[in-house]
Amino acid sequence: MAEISQEAARTMVRAALDKGRAMGLKPLSVIVLDAGGHPIAFEREDGASPGRYAIAQGKAYGAVMLGMGGRAQMDRAESQAYFMAAVNGVYGGQTVPVPGGVLVRDTEGRVIGAVGVTGDTSDNDAEAALAGIAAAGLAGEA
Repeated sequence: MAEISQEAARTMVRAALDKGRAMGLKPLSVIVLDAGGHPIAFEREDGASPGRYAIAQGKAYGAVMLGMGGRAQMDRAESQAYFMAAVNGVYGGQTVPVPGGVLVRDTEGRVIGAVGVTGDTSDNDAEAALAGIAAAGLAGEA
């Protein structure tokens, strides 16, 4: 099974932060998780609140554990609130079902991890995450 290398994870983080700066976003925090939901890389920009680690991790964790990006999770939460509440209970409150949690797929389409970005609007967070993933030569699913 393909994995996200430390180098690729760092590329994703740097490129997501660069995209945020280019877009004029508020200070971002970016995390990259492997397919098991374990952190590979994280960075919080100066000025980002310290609680952003947990939000970024929750966005990415929900994506990788459910196999769906944050937008799909939010849609599911809106249409099936009880299901998503139950899922969040199963995962100990660790999921944040909003855009900004983006699945990472390898060149064969397999889920190999997720990126979580937080700090600006959820849609802008997702755009920064997608830019980071693309910079590493991988595909993202927001």
